[in-house]
Amino acid sequence: MHVFTIPADKWDETNPDKQAIRHLIMKHRRSYERLKGLKNYYEGRHKILDEDRENRLVCNHAKDIADTASSYFIGNPVSYKSPDDIAALTDALEHAGADEVDGDNGLDLSVYGRAYEYIYTKQGETELTIKNLPPENTFMVYDDTIEQNELFGVYYYARIDSTDQTNITYIATVLTQNYKYVLDIQDIEGAQALIEQPEAHFKGEVPLIEYQNNKLALGDYELQIPLIDAYNVLMSDRVTDKEQFVDAILALYGTLLSDEEMDQDGDQSIGEKAMQHLRKEKLLELPSDARAEYLTRTFDENGVEILKRAIEQDIHKFSHIPCMTDESFGGNVSGVAMEFKLLGMENITKIKTRYYKKGLRKRLRIFTNFLNTRSGIHIDTAGIVPVFTRAMPKNLLEISQIVSNLWGKVSRKTLLSQVPFVDDVESELEAVEEEEQEAVKRQQEMFGNQPNTPFSPEDDTDGQKDVENGNDKE
Repeated sequence: MHVFTIPADKWDETNPDKQAIRHLIMKHRRSYERLKGLKNYYEGRHKILDEDRENRLVCNHAKDIADTASSYFIGNPVSYKSPDDIAALTDALEHAGADEVDGDNGLDLSVYGRAYEYIYTKQGETELTIKNLPPENTFMVYDDTIEQNELFGVYYYARIDSTDQTNITYIATVLTQNYKYVLDIQDIEGAQALIEQPEAHFKGEVPLIEYQNNKLALGDYELQIPLIDAYNVLMSDRVTDKEQFVDAILALYGTLLSDEEMDQDGDQSIGEKAMQHLRKEKLLELPSDARAEYLTRTFDENGVEILKRAIEQDIHKFSHIPCMTDESFGGNVSGVAMEFKLLGMENITKIKTRYYKKGLRKRLRIFTNFLNTRSGIHIDTAGIVPVFTRAMPKNLLEISQIVSNLWGKVSRKTLLSQVPFVDDVESELEAVEEEEQEAVKRQQEMFGNQPNTPFSPEDDTDGQKDVENGNDKE
């Protein structure tokens, strides 16, 4: 992954250098072909489609890997835990579309190895919005210190005018810590005047967030593209071999289908009519000393099948994304066995999670700063913990057995948190306690177990009245 850096003393957010930004855009354009190629493989435009072959089959393992990895990683929405009340923050995130953007970011991480999001306020509105940006046109710039502090982010596109004979003009949205610029940058050497006015965004830091899939920002199937190409070639040749077997040439030895070339009208050869008759009747009469046989190319079907399985296994093995349609993923697999089968995908997902949490912390800082500035709501982000829930099947019977065996030995709150369909543990715990109290009351009413308090003379008000009236009870 190429990291764009410039010395901090050469950057002034109140006077951005258009020529410096242009050079950064030109360097980013060098990686465009790689990023575009990764997107093409996800969309099914593979290398084999450009080759001269009878059959060009695309077996889109790239899309299968990216969809499986991103869904397992962030298919379930990210939740947040905090000892404080963060309802205002979670409501703001939901209103901004954080869940949808997280899904888009997860897919971009699998395809490109990186993802970008832009936090902004729509014109005429007061609430924040999150927008996923394409990595082909977005990059972040850092200073040259060991901390690599963020200086600004750039989202650009080329403005194409077929009637214009001048150089290409890039429309670049430059986001600094305090300002937003929309610059017209011409693709020419030399100084360019800054005539655009900045717009303050009041986010407290650069409102562009960069996420990485791993340390090298590699996509989930990027290193398996040669194997995917080999699989496509093998399957295409396999279909071609089958077609050639069906369309085999019939060779006749010692005879001809017809001695005459053309019929009486001269419209069609006798041989063509004989071939049509042969296809229809499936019957061929030959002289005693003649013979016929098909010319076919022999191929080892078992060997091709073994090679196909080997390539497919290597694709899933080296990408660490298992084939979910494999027979080993049956419904009777225990939870431990399932975890072992998903161990490779779980390991790379943990790496994704670590890098994604770094970006989420910046997102939370921007939102809490916005809430504090707009509404005076102060939320401490230090105590907020993002929670990622894996999108994988659960063995509910096994989980229920574990909870039953540990009941009374582990706290109810901890056990209920292990049940996948319990979203709010606190409310569920309160509901369980209320049901237990109701059950005790019904049992008391059924068996007449009413409260039995000892008799006290003070409670005998009738006897006391008789004594006062001179009527002593015996």
